[in-house]
Amino acid sequence: MSDTLETLVAQARQKLDQQTREIVEWHFNPQTGSPFWLEKAQEFGFDPRKTVQGFEDLKKFPLFEDEWLRGGPVRRWVPKAYADKPIYVFETGGTTGIPKTRVVVEDHWIDYEMFSETLPDDKFPRGSNWLMLGPSGPRRLRLAVEHLAQYRGGICFCVDLDPRWVVKLLKKGKIAEAKEYQAHVIDQAMTVLSAGHDIKCMFTTPKLLESLGLRLIDEGSSIAEAGITGIFAGGTEFTPQWYRFAREELLGPEVYITPTYGNTLMGLACGKPFDPADNYKITYYAPQPRAAVEVVDFENHTQQVDYGETGRVKLYTLTKELFIPGFLERDEGERERPHEKYPWDGVSGVRPYHEFAKTTTVGVY
Repeated sequence: MSDTLETLVAQARQKLDQQTREIVEWHFNPQTGSPFWLEKAQEFGFDPRKTVQGFEDLKKFPLFEDEWLRGGPVRRWVPKAYADKPIYVFETGGTTGIPKTRVVVEDHWIDYEMFSETLPDDKFPRGSNWLMLGPSGPRRLRLAVEHLAQYRGGICFCVDLDPRWVVKLLKKGKIAEAKEYQAHVIDQAMTVLSAGHDIKCMFTTPKLLESLGLRLIDEGSSIAEAGITGIFAGGTEFTPQWYRFAREELLGPEVYITPTYGNTLMGLACGKPFDPADNYKITYYAPQPRAAVEVVDFENHTQQVDYGETGRVKLYTLTKELFIPGFLERDEGERERPHEKYPWDGVSGVRPYHEFAKTTTVGVY
């Protein structure tokens, strides 16, 4: 590690420790804290406000259980300091059973404003209009991408997409109907792109981008000819093989694409800048210090694996709106070294956790 990078890593760690102290104080202070954590603190054998002096101390908390997010009342998650503010609620999961919910005030705006600073202005021109080709309804993505477009001075055009319907069709073996629904979603995108809205930027997923690109090719056009210059995409389908296909065959050199890895709890992790020497390897870095990710041993979640080794993704969320002191994601990957642009650990090769992979149904997006 170079001296410069070592300094950046140390500075980033100091910021993370400071953020940890501030967020723990906030959520466990009776004046500002969330009812959930104020009540949960009674079960701990320690006082978080006194015990937590830095990020490593978060390992003293029990693992966060996603079942806590299923069902209401959701106001127990709203910090007392925000009780009078307008509250959003976003769903995640929910293909079967009660979906997990997260209450939000402004985190989705802040996360995407931070992400905006990583986008090259020549490919995502300020003032340009956007197409949001992804899941709609009670999910955070639609409003977050719309805010990103507005924050950058543009207007966002959206499609209707209910991924739960597609998963239901696939589970019933109705492959033809699922493909019809995918075609219906692409029809909407084609209509928006053909309507003279001067759209240059887009959020989408690998499956939908491929479907849109192939439809445009069938009609004698292309993503580039449709006017798109910048795309950010996300999802576990974004593999190195697909990345190469997208850059070399689907998009061509004039269209920029960057991978992202995010969810309703974490925010948005950015992909390391593309480097041909990496052979299309995709490495993600969490939006520290508001969230952090570790790659941990499959049998011991308090132990990180070595660089280059495989483990399960463990998430920490550290914002005034949400505190998650360690949550095991449904993903696994390899631990990667810090990067000068993101001077903290990253994760590559993100894919469904092997214990769950056999039972996961991936839908239209």
